[in-house]
Amino acid sequence: MEKDFIKELGYRALDNRLKRISDRMSHDTRKFFKQIDIDIEPSWHLVFKLLRDYELLTMVEIAQQLGYTHPSMVVMLKKMTAKGYIVSEKDTLDKRKQNIKLTQKSLDLLPELEQIWNSCEDAIYKMLKEDLSILNQLDEIEASLKSIPFHDRFYNEYKNQKR
Repeated sequence: MEKDFIKELGYRALDNRLKRISDRMSHDTRKFFKQIDIDIEPSWHLVFKLLRDYELLTMVEIAQQLGYTHPSMVVMLKKMTAKGYIVSEKDTLDKRKQNIKLTQKSLDLLPELEQIWNSCEDAIYKMLKEDLSILNQLDEIEASLKSIPFHDRFYNEYKNQKR
């Protein structure tokens, strides 16, 4: 039997465990998209959904709604633009703003994407054995990190142990 060092560390490797799960799900989703010959990245689905619902948003608005950093949003949106899924246009009232919207290519793909998203959501729900309590724990972790950032918690523990 293979040893799993991260799992053995338990809560002490929480960040690594969450990242490993996220990476595996992203990798498998990327593999799925390749299998069905659709050239999109797993992380793009949230942008597709936002623009489907709101039609037109700025990069800042998208980043805020997703809780992503500006630099990571820039990279993602550039890739989506290069693949022809989104287009940005200068705002008619404020020339500094770039309004982003789905292209016709994306709009044509939306029905299939909707089916893919539903299948993915069903697979996750079944994987969780229909028990969504993990979401409450994640909500608590995020709220806790929002109230006191991890670096502050970490630093305080470090200072307390040095005494």
